[in-house]
Amino acid sequence: MDKQRDFVLRTIEERGVKFVRLWFTDVVGTLKSVAIAPAEVEGAFSEGLGFDGSAIEGLTRSYESDLLAHPDPTTFQILPWRGEIDPTARMFCDITTPDGEPAVADPRHVLKRALAKAGDAGFTFYTHPEIEFYLLKSSSYGPDGPEPVDSAGYFDNVPGGTAHDFRRRSVRMLEDLGISVEYSHHEGGPGQNEIDLRYADALTTADNIMTFRTVIKEVAIEQGVYATFMPKPLSGQPGSGMHTHMSLFEGETNAFYEEGAQYQLSTVGRQFIAGLLRHANEIAAVTNQFVNSYKRLWGGDEAPSFVCWGHNNRSALIRVPLYKPSKGQSSRVEYRALDSAANPYLAYALILAAGLKGIEEGYELPPEAEDNVWSLTDGERRALGYAPLPASLDHAVEYMEESELVAETLGEQVFSYVLLNKRKEWQEYRAQVTPFELKRNLEML
Repeated sequence: MDKQRDFVLRTIEERGVKFVRLWFTDVVGTLKSVAIAPAEVEGAFSEGLGFDGSAIEGLTRSYESDLLAHPDPTTFQILPWRGEIDPTARMFCDITTPDGEPAVADPRHVLKRALAKAGDAGFTFYTHPEIEFYLLKSSSYGPDGPEPVDSAGYFDNVPGGTAHDFRRRSVRMLEDLGISVEYSHHEGGPGQNEIDLRYADALTTADNIMTFRTVIKEVAIEQGVYATFMPKPLSGQPGSGMHTHMSLFEGETNAFYEEGAQYQLSTVGRQFIAGLLRHANEIAAVTNQFVNSYKRLWGGDEAPSFVCWGHNNRSALIRVPLYKPSKGQSSRVEYRALDSAANPYLAYALILAAGLKGIEEGYELPPEAEDNVWSLTDGERRALGYAPLPASLDHAVEYMEESELVAETLGEQVFSYVLLNKRKEWQEYRAQVTPFELKRNLEML
């Protein structure tokens, strides 16, 4: 760690860095940032930077508001969009109380705790997210909703289109920040794009997702458009998901791989999927944390609506992708409910906890879904045991309230804050009179 710190201090001096931004997130997953002068960095490393945690969503109770942000030197990067004028760098922080204890409501710590538990069982957790978002002409919208920058579709090549330049610039910027990109392409909706980040351990991935959202927003501003990670910004168009491929490794070995097993999927892999299926509804208020998230889950297209798994079945909640014969290490499962607006630290902590629970308790994996689950009738789905995902945020909160797994993984304070916050959002939403109701009922009734 001392070597890392020396490297950071040396780089700040050599590159003439004028500001260092310390980043962390609140419980909802909003990025928080405080800029310090280069001269303050050494002190921040040794003592942390004090701030009032009660002003940040869900971080502390008001009577214990003093917190310290400790920059993690391994996350130091120069921010490419700041250019050469006043070069600016950033580091993610771990949040502690004044007596040095980890702050119980720091989402990064919640994930670290879950990863440590996996580590005790001999596992490292790797994730690879496919992040979808919409590019709109602006953040304002008329009676027909927001206006996308183009009307292209899946994998379309749009000559001279905004999205091309946008993706090229974003990918270059992400690479400059040390974030490897695997693919980038136009998605199914007008103005919808997808950029997939390369596999990394879950903590690095969560940090990368937070950086990714900032990069996408910055590039959009630079190009005179607006980027949104809202799960379902346009009626009748696909929502924005964050399908995540995941695997557990034991040392250098992929614990999900077993040669000769069905789909080359080991017992550990099958139990992990069984854990995800059993606890999917309990973790939904975090993996799909907004009222709008359920418009995506129940809006058709490629969002999953039912709790089931399948081999290469895009209508299932969990997909076991095609196995490449020469690549045993690439065995993985894909969780398809997550949307791009989730807090990645909390979402990955809960997904991991659900999977580990399946392994600990030896859950049995139910039969796979071979049909297109959406084309079955309700009766057929019931007979096959495919329970629906929560239909609304309200339903998701009811499941979460009863969940020991979620309470234990998030810790008491984050658990109660998420419940409080989501109940409030649902109450405010429920009190709305929407354009849908006015259009449908005002003249008729």
